[in-house]
Amino acid sequence: MRKANSEQISNAINNFKLCGEVRGAIPYGNGHINDTFKIITVDEDGNEHLYILQSVNNNVFKKPEQVLANIESVTEYLKGVVESPREVLVLAKTFSDLTYYKDKDGYFWRIYDFVTDSICLDRVENTDDFYECALAFGKFQKYLTDFPADTLYETIPDFHNTPKRYENFLKAVQEDKMGRAASVKEEIEFVKARADFYSVLLDSNKEGKLPLRVSHNDTKSNNVMLDSTTRKALCVIDLDTIMPGFSVTDFGDAIRFGASTAEEDEKDLSKVNMDIKMFEIYTKGFLDGCDGQLPDSEIMLLPEGAKMMTIECGMRFLTDYLEGDTYFKTHYPEHNLDRCRNQFKLVADMENKWDEMKKIVKAYCKE
Repeated sequence: MRKANSEQISNAINNFKLCGEVRGAIPYGNGHINDTFKIITVDEDGNEHLYILQSVNNNVFKKPEQVLANIESVTEYLKGVVESPREVLVLAKTFSDLTYYKDKDGYFWRIYDFVTDSICLDRVENTDDFYECALAFGKFQKYLTDFPADTLYETIPDFHNTPKRYENFLKAVQEDKMGRAASVKEEIEFVKARADFYSVLLDSNKEGKLPLRVSHNDTKSNNVMLDSTTRKALCVIDLDTIMPGFSVTDFGDAIRFGASTAEEDEKDLSKVNMDIKMFEIYTKGFLDGCDGQLPDSEIMLLPEGAKMMTIECGMRFLTDYLEGDTYFKTHYPEHNLDRCRNQFKLVADMENKWDEMKKIVKAYCKE
C-alpha cells in the first residue's frame, strides 16, 4: 500500500465539507490496514472540531467503492434507529455530496466525525469492559434487525465460508509446497477429524434456524468506543468488513479473541484455555444488547459460532504455514504454526466445556 504524502492528504481534505479551517492532520491509531489521520479544524468562533481521515487500502479491499457503499447504507440506516446520536459513526460529505473522494491515482478517501471523550481498548482491562463491548455488538445486531442484509455487497467473498476454507486447507495439504505436511500430521488430523462440523452454520441457515444478518466481521474490543468517563459503550467502529453474514460468527470471533486466557501466538499451550466466566459475561452483554431480537434457534448456535470461528482461524493459520506464510504477517518461521496450535487448544477446551456453554446460552431462550 502506498503511504500518503502531505500533498495527497491536503488534497483529500480540501474535497470535504468540514467545519472551520484545517489546522493540522496527524497520523492516528495503530491500525495496519488503512492510512489514518486525525484532523483538527477551528471555526470562525474559535471552536475546535475533530475528524478522522482515512485512505482505504485497495490492496486489501479490491473494490473499495463497495466497502464504502456498505458503510454508507448501514450508517444512514442506523441514524434513524439508534437511541443516541453517539451510537453511530457520522460520515462527512464532499462538495459533490458524496461520502468519499477518489483521487487522481484511484485511491478512495473518507472522513468521519471524531468520537470525542472516548477510548478503545486493544484488550479489555476488566469484566465490565468486556460486558460493554458485548453490549455494543449486541445493540449493533438489534438496531440492524430489519436492515435487508442481502442488499449489502459481499466485499470479501467466502470470508466465513468454513467448508470453503476446509477445501483450501485440503488442497494445501495435498500440494505441500513447502514440504511441511509431514511435520504437522497431528495438526492436520485435528482439522480433518472435525470435517462434519464445518457446514453446521450454513446448514442451519438453509433450514431457517439461522437468519442472514448484517455482520461486522471484526468484533475485537478495539472496535468499540467506550465513554472515557463512564466506560459505557458508545458505538461500533471499523465498519470496512460489514457484509451479509451471521450474528453467531460475530459473537464467536469476540469469544475466540476475548475469552482466551492467552495471546493468539502463545507457545505454552498450558496457558491457553477458554475462560468460561468471560464466555458467560460476553453472552449476557451480547444478548442484553440484542434485546430479545434473536430467536431461540439462533441463541442456541452461539457456542457453535465460537467454535467455528476458532477452528476456522486455526485452519487458516495452518493453511498459510503449509503454503509458505504468504497471507498472514509472521515474525519467525513457525509463527503461523504456533498460532494454529494455540487456536486448536482453544477449540479443544471449548469442546471440554461444551455442555456448560450450551447451558449458559439456553438460560436466555424463551422456551
